[in-house]
Amino acid sequence: MNDTAPVLSVVIPVYNEEEVLPTLFERLYPALDALGRPYEVLFVNDGSRDGSVALLKDQFRRRPAETRVILLQVNFGQHAAILAAFARARGAYLITLDADLQNPPEEVGKLLRELEAGHDYVGTWRANRQDLWWRRIASQFVNLIRERMTPIKMTDHGCMLRGYARSVIDAINATRENVTFIPALASLYAANPTEIEVKHDERAAGASKYSLYRLIRLTFDLMTGFSTVPLQAFSLAGLVLSMLSGALVVYLLGRRLVLGPEVDGVFTLFAIVFFFLGIALFGIGLLGEYIGRIYVQVRQRPRYIIGAVLEQTPHVPAAGTNGIERRAP
Repeated sequence: MNDTAPVLSVVIPVYNEEEVLPTLFERLYPALDALGRPYEVLFVNDGSRDGSVALLKDQFRRRPAETRVILLQVNFGQHAAILAAFARARGAYLITLDADLQNPPEEVGKLLRELEAGHDYVGTWRANRQDLWWRRIASQFVNLIRERMTPIKMTDHGCMLRGYARSVIDAINATRENVTFIPALASLYAANPTEIEVKHDERAAGASKYSLYRLIRLTFDLMTGFSTVPLQAFSLAGLVLSMLSGALVVYLLGRRLVLGPEVDGVFTLFAIVFFFLGIALFGIGLLGEYIGRIYVQVRQRPRYIIGAVLEQTPHVPAAGTNGIERRAP
């Protein structure tokens, strides 16, 4: 590859993937070479604590013209790692790919064809998904909630094998949100999006970095980051419950005037009170999610801090991406 800008940039976040990286290298580069397009691969090490960094450095020495390695100082999360690469990528088209080989690198060409056909964002859904049953159910549940409460339209939000045209990447780089979901942003900014089916394999090695807690956090990020419907729905529910509570008070007062004091039904009243308390606590938590996002945003902390970049030709990152770069000498 020469010093001209590549046609394709492939972005791969890496976090504790030393078991799978050698196989990824063996499959990725031949698949990209076969495309016949100038390309670059941007590996973003997201604070790995295993031998991933050493393997990435070795790969850079083997293929320096096509390989760039971004080393973040600590673990900032998958989306922050991808944003760090977006700020430095030079390609007209960008494709994100997980390092675990569940999405085969041989599928990259399928997304590139859609981008070159004129689509500015290529979403994907996984065929014959090879995940644990509870992960599939949780994903379906999150998809259902997202479709009902946000304007985001995507079949499978959990698949990170996605393609972006330069216009969409520039819009994402200009976005100042500290907590966000990249595919959802792309679906909002894209003028001509599409979705395609891609293969999905079992994990080659290691364990998934997305725990149940992180999936729940992702759900809240999608709900509170792209819609105010949860707040509106809760306000409506509060109005309905208040009206029902008022009717219940009138009913109980009427029974007392007609029948006199009663002991029966005390536990039923307790149950009703506890139900209302649960609703109120949930509402406080929901409101806290929105306030928390405001709190994170106003602190203006950087999304990521780059400790070093391994690249053959230095490149000036896009401006206004809310990241800090402290390159090692």
